Amino acid sequence: MKILLVGAGLSGAVIGRKLAEAGHECRIIDARDHIGGNCYTRRDPETDVMMHVYGPHIFHTDDEEVWTYVNGFTEFMPFQNRVKSTTQGAVYSLPVNLLTINQFFGKTMRPDEARDFIAEQADLTIEDPQNFEEQAMRFVGRDLYEAFFKGYTEKQWGCSPTALPASILKRLPVRFNYDDNYFFHRFQGMPKDGYTPMIQAILDHPGITVELNTTYSPDMAADVDHVFWSGPLDGYFGYELGRLGYRTLDFERFTHQGDYQGCAVMNYGDRDVPYTRITEHKHFSPWESHEGSVCYREYSRECGPDDIPYYPIRLVEEKALLEDYIAKAEATPGVTFVGRLGTYRYLDMDVTIREALDTADVFLSGVTSGTAIPAFVKSPR
Repeated sequence: MKILLVGAGLSGAVIGRKLAEAGHECRIIDARDHIGGNCYTRRDPETDVMMHVYGPHIFHTDDEEVWTYVNGFTEFMPFQNRVKSTTQGAVYSLPVNLLTINQFFGKTMRPDEARDFIAEQADLTIEDPQNFEEQAMRFVGRDLYEAFFKGYTEKQWGCSPTALPASILKRLPVRFNYDDNYFFHRFQGMPKDGYTPMIQAILDHPGITVELNTTYSPDMAADVDHVFWSGPLDGYFGYELGRLGYRTLDFERFTHQGDYQGCAVMNYGDRDVPYTRITEHKHFSPWESHEGSVCYREYSRECGPDDIPYYPIRLVEEKALLEDYIAKAEATPGVTFVGRLGTYRYLDMDVTIREALDTADVFLSGVTSGTAIPAFVKSPR
């Protein structure tokens, strides 16, 4: 069969590879001038540092099959994300852990003492948290909330934390030990040579052709048996019902001779600091040595029509519009919506790959059985 995949990021590459290995003819197009989507990495010409051009991407997963998959296309190096936060005139360790608590409150508590202390700080009058702020206050109390969550959240989402659902904080954001590894997952690492070579290796198959600087037009679908769309869900329909809400990011790049901040990610929790964090890219490749350094100050704002969408907002208004687009998608034969933009969900890389592999399996099974291929293998709801 002839397959058109719109987008040369992880979703398009992984689906295309599996379908090509099954004997299908896969054409992958991308409007950008490079593969990899927002995972795109390249060497900075000034410092030779490996840059995460669209912001840092750290691979972490508990899915052993996905971990084996990516390691089949590149060499991964060990990497653990250890985030710091500058707030109220001091630097602390994140996630909030025993060191953070002791330093912030000027104490030397053991785990059991800290657990009891935080329980005393928590606002237990909030029995059923209705929003992000109430959830955080119920978990950690006002002091920690205002230092580490309130200002950062206001900058990241452009609204009061009282307007955000409590579900954003799904679990207690505190550790009562000195573990400052940001992620819990078994497998964590970075591709030694960046993500671009990994994705290039996935795309390296005689059944795959890649065309960059190529924008999708509806007439392309007439020449193929099926389309996989990893662009914005509303974009496929020309935004005819309105635009789904996203936050976008602006990066202010600057260089430094030496080590600028001593860590890969430094959050800024104070509301009066306009950026949410500074990332120093050479620390994402600690096996390399560079005299120079390249950093990004990261600013979050509302996404406009010409901006790159990063974070789906998914509040009440967006969810209502999303339902309308889901109905249109499910009534449109011959196209399957995939990935972060196609399903209007924030996805980590490992989940993106898992869903791409599963989507390819559903497609191949449908071809064999003669059943219709669904618009969504993973529901956006």
